[in-house]
Amino acid sequence: MTDITRAEVCVAAIADLFRGDGEITASPMGLIPSLGGRLARLTFAPDLLLSDGEAYLVADAANPSAGIEGWQPFKKVLDVVVPNGKRHVIMGASQIDRFGNQNISAIGDHAAPTRQLLGVRGGPGNTVNNRTSYWIPKHSTRVFVEAVDVVSGVGYDRARAAGPAASRFHDIHRVVTDLAVLGFNDDGAMTILSVHPGVTEQQVREATGFELDGAGAPETRVPTAEELELIRTVVDPKGLRSREVPA
Repeated sequence: MTDITRAEVCVAAIADLFRGDGEITASPMGLIPSLGGRLARLTFAPDLLLSDGEAYLVADAANPSAGIEGWQPFKKVLDVVVPNGKRHVIMGASQIDRFGNQNISAIGDHAAPTRQLLGVRGGPGNTVNNRTSYWIPKHSTRVFVEAVDVVSGVGYDRARAAGPAASRFHDIHRVVTDLAVLGFNDDGAMTILSVHPGVTEQQVREATGFELDGAGAPETRVPTAEELELIRTVVDPKGLRSREVPA
């Protein structure tokens, strides 16, 4: 297949986040993450137990509406799945800093924010108990900031400062954006792992509000022919992916 879109590269990059995870609960929140989770399950990760983040446990990744394996109340997700760590969650971020601290709560000074967002929600519990990755559909200096206004998800610096209770299971894995795949170095600082086809490393750096490690990063892999077929005919036949990441 030809004419691979940026959205399809992002779906495959999200799928790759689950490589090596084994038999765990996958909680990919949002459109592109959910498509990536389903693609992973249909290809290299058949043992993933896909959750919609709240209740339904999806048995059939090719047709989730027809293949509900079970129902798990959201309280059970918080009581059982989150504290026990057998989970890889993909969240969004209104702001994220160089050490992976995430904000989905409010913009502006905490005492008098200029914009109210979702609240911290499950960010603290997810990040100190489960492997966590982030999906950011528009990589910009508004999102990638030197310091987040409110800490919702805990980054590497704050987890270390808080001690073993926060750092023992803390694992911020990857940040996938419409421009690149980012990870973290041994010091917990964000680094460029790959840039998407058609994107330069300089573009990624200019769209980031802090210095990124990882000079000379390779190009993000493109989906295989099998993956493209699955994305286009099974996982997202309506092409909703291109609404989130335009061609």
